[in-house]
Amino acid sequence: MANYIVGLDIGSKNIKALVAETRGQSKLKLIKVIKLPSGGVRKGTIDDMAEATYAVNSALGEIKKIAKDAIKNIYLAVGNSDISMQPSTGSVAVSRADNEISQEDISRAVEASRAISLPMNRMILHAITREFVVDRVSDISEPLGMMGNKLEVNSTIIDAFAPAIKNLTKCVEISGGGVSGLILGNLASARAVLNKNQKELGVVLLDIGFGKTGLSIYQENKLLHTAIFPIGSGNITNDLAIGLKTSIATADTIKYTFGSAIAKDVDRRDSVDLQKVDAKSRGNISRRFIAEIIEARLAEIFEFVNNELKRFGKNAQFPSGIVIVGGGAKLPSLIELAKQELRLPAQVGIPDLSSVEIMNAEVGLQLEDPEFASALGLLIWGSNNSGKIRMSDESVRGILKKVLGYFIP
Repeated sequence: MANYIVGLDIGSKNIKALVAETRGQSKLKLIKVIKLPSGGVRKGTIDDMAEATYAVNSALGEIKKIAKDAIKNIYLAVGNSDISMQPSTGSVAVSRADNEISQEDISRAVEASRAISLPMNRMILHAITREFVVDRVSDISEPLGMMGNKLEVNSTIIDAFAPAIKNLTKCVEISGGGVSGLILGNLASARAVLNKNQKELGVVLLDIGFGKTGLSIYQENKLLHTAIFPIGSGNITNDLAIGLKTSIATADTIKYTFGSAIAKDVDRRDSVDLQKVDAKSRGNISRRFIAEIIEARLAEIFEFVNNELKRFGKNAQFPSGIVIVGGGAKLPSLIELAKQELRLPAQVGIPDLSSVEIMNAEVGLQLEDPEFASALGLLIWGSNNSGKIRMSDESVRGILKKVLGYFIP
């Protein structure tokens, strides 16, 4: 019997979902790519539960056409701007008499690093291992089988505003879906597009979505920093709609079809006949004016990035440069502006499909799109960590309640 895994990215504009089959093969067999309009989501947070649930239900309905139980194993992207990151350490004594470190010791050390004090309205999303320390010998990546008396782990804890995460999972559960794991969206994108060499040398991953922009910094193959800014390509669309006095849909079409991230590269004499884009619109608009609106908002996004890099103190130490994904990565001349504003090498991040088996050429073409980076990363993350993602305390209590219900009338 086939088993399925779903990567679900619920964005402010679109819902992206990838469905793969895991029938014991070494690679995930990708069988379905879904992209549908979203609703009820603003800057990564649910702001209309009914509208969001309707949109998610439509996406899960498409997945159920493959198999009814496919929606029971969903890895869900989360990414509201209210996330925080902090270091943590866990320490345990090696349990075996011969002092050989076992997998149980490693698990106990990692679990100990999660034992941090958080406000009631916060929840841990990730406890990412940075290094292990065995009897004060640091920078160990895999201690299994080593000899020692004391095992420590230095972790990076990423936590988020719990009500926002619970609202997102509730939309999926109301529609009959089962959430197997919660993964920060920009970390999922990094999993899909960055290679080990880039992470080792130093790289910045920028995920420009419609409602928000995610930033992740890697060096020496470790996540050093992550942040989410409440601004995205949707702000450009809104600016264009106001400046051109058009609808949001028309402004979005103009943005990608006639826009440019660098205004000076556009001839002042070039213009756009709005009626060719929208029959209800009238007039000719200068393409230079369109580009000026786009460049101004993108410069603001890059200013957020620059300030974050300067605050972090790593603004000049990224030989692998900046890799940009998300729907915003498809804006014309974006890479040139990124190089200019951030003074770093820059490129569009195309999802690496080497870890999945593509069933047909059409699916492969759909995935050669920076907008699907997060959804593919969710699949890869989920398949590599299946069964390892820690369930929330609330889920554990729910399971215990069900178990006890069998024995206590």
